[in-house]
Amino acid sequence: MPDYRDQPNICVSEDVQLGHGVRLSPFVNLYGCEVGDDTRVGAFVEVQRDVSIGKRCKISSHSFLCSGVTIEDEVFIGHGVVFINDRRPRATRADGEPQTEDDWMMERTVIRKRASIGSGAIIMCGVEIGEGALVGAGALVTRNVPAHSVVAGSPARILRQQQEPVQFRTTKQRHFQ
Repeated sequence: MPDYRDQPNICVSEDVQLGHGVRLSPFVNLYGCEVGDDTRVGAFVEVQRDVSIGKRCKISSHSFLCSGVTIEDEVFIGHGVVFINDRRPRATRADGEPQTEDDWMMERTVIRKRASIGSGAIIMCGVEIGEGALVGAGALVTRNVPAHSVVAGSPARILRQQQEPVQFRTTKQRHFQ
């Protein structure tokens, strides 16, 4: 496995724990987080302190994973997905002084095993996206998403429940015959 700390255009701080077979694209910023075995992280992704990413995940380009996010194994995160960890963000306190770590409350978010989050989705803090759930592209997730459900929209609403986990193709199929 390459030592990403020595590569230009990839920023991996000393406190990052990388599993075996992790692949990082250029212009990635990782600090204070854990990334599980065989996970792929696309270009222009930032993963902040106190984030845990499981094994065999794919984090697509331009996504932002803020502190307090837990992603379990085999999760797909589409391009430009944004996680939020503060329900009431402010730059300053009431007295005009800049906020410190003590002036806000981080809310945790959990993405369960084999969930998929479409490109451009926004995941508000304090929610859980259930195992095998599918979040549509551009969705604004403000509430928990049950396991094996499909949600879309702003705010995201349940469209349907999948009776069985999503089946993945094992061979390439031709789109046109």
